[in-house]
Amino acid sequence: MGREPAAPQGAAVAESGQTRRRTAFRPDIEGLRGVAVLSVLAFHSAVPGLTGGFAGVDVFFVVSGFLITGLLVGRPLGLWDFAARRARRILPAAATVLVATAVAGGALLDPLRGTDLARDLIASAGQFANWRFVGEQTDYLAAERDPSPLQHFWSLGVENQFYLLWGVLLLGLARYLHGRRRTLAITLATVAVGGVSLALCLRWTATSAPLAYFSTGSRLWEFAAGACAALAGPALAARAERRPVVRSLRVLGWLGLAAVLTPVFLYDRNTPFPGTAALLPVLGTAAVLLAGHGTPGAADAGRLLAARPLRAAGRLSYAWYLWHWPVLTIAQARYGPLPWTTLLALTAAAALPAWLTLRLVEQPLRYGSSPAPRRGLAVGASALVIPLIAALTLGGGTVRALGDPSAGPVAAPAGAADGPSLLAPGARVLTLTPSLARAREDFPPGKGCEIPLNADSSPRCLFGAEDSPDRIVLLGDSHAGQWISAGLALAEQRHWALEVLVKPGCPLATLTVRNNVLGRTFDECDRWRENTLTRLTSGPKPRLVLMAGLNRYGSQEERAEGWTRTLDRLTALGAPLAYLGDTPMPGKDIPTCLAASDGRSDACFFPRDTAFEPDPVLDGGLAARYGVRTLDLGPLLCPGAGPSCPAVLEGVVLYRDTGHITDTLARVLAPRLDKGLLGTAGAPGAPAGSAVPTGSTASTGPTG
Repeated sequence: MGREPAAPQGAAVAESGQTRRRTAFRPDIEGLRGVAVLSVLAFHSAVPGLTGGFAGVDVFFVVSGFLITGLLVGRPLGLWDFAARRARRILPAAATVLVATAVAGGALLDPLRGTDLARDLIASAGQFANWRFVGEQTDYLAAERDPSPLQHFWSLGVENQFYLLWGVLLLGLARYLHGRRRTLAITLATVAVGGVSLALCLRWTATSAPLAYFSTGSRLWEFAAGACAALAGPALAARAERRPVVRSLRVLGWLGLAAVLTPVFLYDRNTPFPGTAALLPVLGTAAVLLAGHGTPGAADAGRLLAARPLRAAGRLSYAWYLWHWPVLTIAQARYGPLPWTTLLALTAAAALPAWLTLRLVEQPLRYGSSPAPRRGLAVGASALVIPLIAALTLGGGTVRALGDPSAGPVAAPAGAADGPSLLAPGARVLTLTPSLARAREDFPPGKGCEIPLNADSSPRCLFGAEDSPDRIVLLGDSHAGQWISAGLALAEQRHWALEVLVKPGCPLATLTVRNNVLGRTFDECDRWRENTLTRLTSGPKPRLVLMAGLNRYGSQEERAEGWTRTLDRLTALGAPLAYLGDTPMPGKDIPTCLAASDGRSDACFFPRDTAFEPDPVLDGGLAARYGVRTLDLGPLLCPGAGPSCPAVLEGVVLYRDTGHITDTLARVLAPRLDKGLLGTAGAPGAPAGSAVPTGSTASTGPTG
């Protein structure tokens, strides 16, 4: 959110019966910035009642489109001159915050968060942070991680990418066209870009919320709305002294301000956004900008926006926006969740470094440096290189603290087939396994088997003896996918194939759920489940259908009804059915917690009462009714009867994130699954056609 002069450069104004161009200061725009930044700050501080303050970012986008278009249309500039101006006004303050965040992150964050921060620093300094966060948030597993201290740099990435596109487009048109032809071409280009972008925004909001929220393509229409207001400004200014026009503009201003403020109070995190919901703040902002071309009156919305407190917040908006989010996220990473009153106090305190940045960095480099493009570009280049050096320094420090994450995986220790111990007799783990440098990436093989959220059918995904007519089918969501290595061990013992049919975030139980990553009802899940259950009716009958999944979808009653409908379908296959109870849910990023605790195996315990939910298959009698063999590993992974569950057991790191087990643990547990579900100890000489007992259960824990 770069700062611009609070006026459309070259705006047409009527004077002495003639229209001429001049630069007019617009205090209402400065105040509008103040409203926008205060809305965002209140939202990030979790102030009650201001749940839609995120729409303030959209206000900034519209204002930027308005001002930049006015600048480019009203004043002949070279492309390098334009780039130099952008660099001087935006990059130095951003670089200051990036370097300060790198220093604070290295001192206050654990090494794993420091590693993530180093990557975010590179993306933010390179002005493509929005695309990094698109990738992070569309990854079902990575989306569970704590927010980055630099996540707010996504909007700066979008804005700078818009400046690049708009500068090339408008200055290119200005070079080859003149007069009315140029104005017409710019108007048509603005409408075309805005229309295509709005269409993408509506589509992506319905199919991929992170892509719609963070991507440049789905946000360009907001800048285009501001650009249209700038292009319409001269015509309005020429008629601004006509009484009907003045009255209309005053009404337009008040309606626009109401449209800007309404989302702050009515929207929340469950509002599909941007989509159609963004039309209200975007069109409202454009209306306020257009109304400002009228003659000021005592009751104008512009007079309200020009109040000194709002203008003061507007002047500070860019630096304050940059500073507040690292302060909030690093404080909560260090001390845990904080009440909104503390968050608000921290946000207010961030105004001090913001003011110092404004006075010592922004203004001197913006107004005091040479206007020559070469000087501005040199300033911009320095503002890019210095944060990159800070990122590499921080990243090098985390590698030294954690070890090299690219080192090959360590072989999993031998696991016990039964009994209260995780490891087989004589097996020992001398250091944490997997290492903290690798724990987050300790995924099962075949990650591509976990299909994208917007897909509704699984590809052919076979392991082991792929040509064998005998196969184990692993069925469920990502909590089923975490058992691929264990299932493969079962299949390989018998020279069978393992077929993986998993979809992240999608319950195998027949119930419709909402997906927070998509921001809507997960319709693809219902279609995938139906396609998968139908698919199992064709081909050879599986030797075993192994079901698993997260046991937290819907209510307990909904889960029971959903499982009943699914088991009716699966029982009709005539294949043996087995069910793995869900693993405990830590509810916090275990590798990060362990890194912050210097890898102590006795750290990062989590409450037993939140680790488990009643399971209708294990506890509700469904297993006995449908003849499903079950295995409950909860008593093993959370032993005893105390109030807490461990994150590390016998030297093995159990979880790779907030709820998925490490692949190392899955391999350790393979013998236990073999004996508990297939009735053998998993010995290499086990017969290939071992029968699967049905209608019984196995519970693994202290009693064996």
